[in-house]
Amino acid sequence: MAFLLLLLLSSLPSSLSSHPSVSATPKLLTKSNNTVHIEWSGVPSPSPLDWLGIYSPPDSPDDHFIGYLFLNSSPSWPSGAGAIHLPLSNLRSNYSFRIFRWTADEVNYRHHDHDHNPLPGTRHRLAVSGEVGFERAAGPDQIHLSFTDAEDEMRVMFVSGDGVESFVRYGLEEGRLDRLVGSEVRRYERKDMCDSPANSSLGWRDPGFIHDGVMKNLKKGKKYYYKVGSDARGWSDIRSFISRDSGSNETIAFLFGDMGTYTPYATFYRVQEESKSTVKWILRDIEALGDKPAFVSHIGDISYARGFSWIWDEFFNQIEPIASRVPYHVCIGNHEYDWPLQPWRPGWSYGAYGTDGGGECGVPYSLKFKMPGNSSLPTGTGAPHTQNLYYSFDAGVVHFLYISTETNFLKGSDQYNFIKADLESVDRNKTPFVVVQGHRPMYTTSNEVRDAPMRERMLEHLEPLLVQNNVTLALWGHVHRYERFCPLKNFSCVDTASELKAGGAPVHVVIGMAGQDWQSIWEPRSTHPDLPIFPQPERSMYRGGEFGYTRIVATREKLTLTYIGNHDGQMHDMVEIQSCHTFQDNGGKVFVEPTLLWYVEGAIVLMLGVFMGYALGYLTRCRRDAVQRATWTPVKSEET
Repeated sequence: MAFLLLLLLSSLPSSLSSHPSVSATPKLLTKSNNTVHIEWSGVPSPSPLDWLGIYSPPDSPDDHFIGYLFLNSSPSWPSGAGAIHLPLSNLRSNYSFRIFRWTADEVNYRHHDHDHNPLPGTRHRLAVSGEVGFERAAGPDQIHLSFTDAEDEMRVMFVSGDGVESFVRYGLEEGRLDRLVGSEVRRYERKDMCDSPANSSLGWRDPGFIHDGVMKNLKKGKKYYYKVGSDARGWSDIRSFISRDSGSNETIAFLFGDMGTYTPYATFYRVQEESKSTVKWILRDIEALGDKPAFVSHIGDISYARGFSWIWDEFFNQIEPIASRVPYHVCIGNHEYDWPLQPWRPGWSYGAYGTDGGGECGVPYSLKFKMPGNSSLPTGTGAPHTQNLYYSFDAGVVHFLYISTETNFLKGSDQYNFIKADLESVDRNKTPFVVVQGHRPMYTTSNEVRDAPMRERMLEHLEPLLVQNNVTLALWGHVHRYERFCPLKNFSCVDTASELKAGGAPVHVVIGMAGQDWQSIWEPRSTHPDLPIFPQPERSMYRGGEFGYTRIVATREKLTLTYIGNHDGQMHDMVEIQSCHTFQDNGGKVFVEPTLLWYVEGAIVLMLGVFMGYALGYLTRCRRDAVQRATWTPVKSEET
């Protein structure tokens, strides 16, 4: 009888005859994005609601997970056993994993994530794993480059776990890194956060120590090799970059907004899965460049951490393959900054400025990046000042200007004065093209009504500066779609006659389609707002909903902006803007040397017989303040 009972018990499923257990291997990972193998067994009566919680630090309360996965993501889950492979980022503390039973009658729709999906319950914990860590948890991580104010320098920033003295070794040969510079160290604390969840135990995790080193005396346009770290804590792998070359006749940049972060797990906010594809295609393009210099421009809504600090770690690990090769430049967006007590919040802005920053009030953004210039604004809370607000630099034949739409830009403000002085001081002989970038758009045909009062102020205070100073392109994010306009002034296309000439007004392009997927509808027809009819205004030349990014390739003769779609990595839209070169004759007069045809402003003049062969040519005499002219193709299209 005892034998039969034993035989019967041995035939029962393992999930009913053993206690639930979960394990994670290996116990030590070498670097971020290494994969851990999580395996469980013995889960009784498996349910689709059973889930795996991810914790760091490992002693966090059950409801303070950083992320979760349902066990049914493993094909074998109905047996009560299964396995998941999960890449982990180094958060400078160990991980542990816990399995929970969550029943249908415990679903609480008032306890939900950002998308109003119920968060899993933690009442019934079934099993806890051992800890998983990193061999060099304190070692250098999250490496990213940026320009400084000096053309012969390159800044490199990285994170460590303990803030010990760290260095940058660099040189022209991979096997001979014969130069050494130290790094400055800074960090921020939980008390520096302005609101929840950033200052709560749920959202806060130790951000580590931020190191800032500057490689100096670089030769123009050369490939340099570098590594960061120390003998005491270890060194990173050797990376490389191409130094700046102010004399180059080619400028290459990859530009987008609102990319965000992908995580291999669900968390309190929706993550931006498409950001993986954006990084993938840009990395492809960078690798294809060989030894040509380039940089990345991310114009606001950077990580979408919104107060959950580990998302910043995930973001920097995600971009490191590109940001450790080319400079990664940013400007501030609402999801880095906005909070109820921000210093500048005029009455008309209350619909625009809210709680989008998740209580971070610009602190992580300001310390984790260091852009050129010295723009700074007190938070009013005792926290570190908000930085990286507005700045500019030259890259080859293009002058790039970054502005802040989250802080005061009205006439008379420090930022307005900077923008005005910067645009008026551009040397168009050196940089015939000027590109202005900010987060919230001046123009959009999206039905983004909350920002309407802000757009009115941008048109009143900033558009005259762009038009008067012949800005070539104005690039914006915030709206999570791509939209290219004609050269615009006060909602009207400028110089769109049959000769396809444009000048004196910038081409506006919205490029917020790099990852975030939520977006309002296009503007409905005013006479039928209740019907799904969304006419495309004449000023909107192309608009689409495809995720992706843009690429600028500019020479002294022409600037080309290309829109690359993520689903195929191919071109979806392109605009070409021709340049005019200025030169001075012996009399000091300014002329234009166009790429194709010669025109005269006012009258046609024959020039010394040299141009007799150009029977259809003309001479154009431009005023110095209207040097920039542009040729473009008015293609009207829409992609949904």
